[in-house]
Amino acid sequence: MGRARTLAQVYRHFGEAEAAGTSPLYERVAVALSESDEALRAIEAVPARKRHPSLILAALHDLALAGRAPELAAAYAAGDGEAAAGAAIDTVLRMTDAVVAIAVRRRVRADETGRCAVLYPAIAEAARRVGATAVGLIDVGCSAGFTLSVDRVGITYGGRSLGDPASPVQMSASVVGDRPVPTAAVPEVVARVGVDLDPVDVTDADDARWLRACLWPDRPDRSERVARLEAEMALVAAARPVLLRGDAVDVLPDAFAQVPADALPVVTTAWTLARFPLEGRLRFLHRLDEAAAGRTVAWVSAEGVGVAPAIPTLGDRRASGHSIIGLAVFDGSTLHTQAIGRSWSQGRMLAWLTD
Repeated sequence: MGRARTLAQVYRHFGEAEAAGTSPLYERVAVALSESDEALRAIEAVPARKRHPSLILAALHDLALAGRAPELAAAYAAGDGEAAAGAAIDTVLRMTDAVVAIAVRRRVRADETGRCAVLYPAIAEAARRVGATAVGLIDVGCSAGFTLSVDRVGITYGGRSLGDPASPVQMSASVVGDRPVPTAAVPEVVARVGVDLDPVDVTDADDARWLRACLWPDRPDRSERVARLEAEMALVAAARPVLLRGDAVDVLPDAFAQVPADALPVVTTAWTLARFPLEGRLRFLHRLDEAAAGRTVAWVSAEGVGVAPAIPTLGDRRASGHSIIGLAVFDGSTLHTQAIGRSWSQGRMLAWLTD
């Protein structure tokens, strides 16, 4: 009962604080789940770390989109909160095993393409410093491959444009400080490799549906988000990356093997390493150093202050609310690291720190 009450509080808070004002449907459904002892007991069949409302609601949305929960789908389509609440509880009780299976396998995919705004100038800077005319991108925690299309999107930084101005995916980032974002272009990308415990293949119908299920069904900007997601998936499908499933430390050697010898491997982590324990982050750094024994390797990171090992923190506090954009170049036995920028709101605003 103590666990159920705690879980009930989590769901009520999600509905009344996180979904309120943004998604009336999710607000009503989350509160209804918090008030149903049967539904909460069913949700407790999911491992504790997978019981968060955002994941369970996405799993229910996935079942609705798949045609397996037609009453819930109809309620979402009609914007009927009361009907959605009843249908959500019914679905959790009738299809507990299906909800558990989805939640165990999946994780919520947020709006992640904005990370390209941080990664683009940093990747270009890495190539410039090494003198590389071609790069192979290796993204850890690969965001369905979206960040691996970094060279194929258009990005505007306070009036300065980089990337592809004709791309169907366009984004912008605000720039603070007195240094402009450099205009160097990302060189030719000759390999795109994603590493993830659960990589999402946008060409797979189930995986693509999961990405759609992560979009809240009645956000005011839902139509724009859906259109953007479809454009992003089409962009990735047109230059389909190699997706490697597994722990990054174990899989990285296979990822490096995908990059031609005459190209610079650029490993990217964007708000990924926080999911690693400290020991895992240090092993990750060691793995990059091992790869550099036979070739130059670059690592571009956008992580919270103090999260990326070896990247300077500039004296910033860990709870500062921003992230450090780091660049590390492994060249044989030499490691050069620098904090080249700061980022806020996961790429929506950044400050460039180097000349």
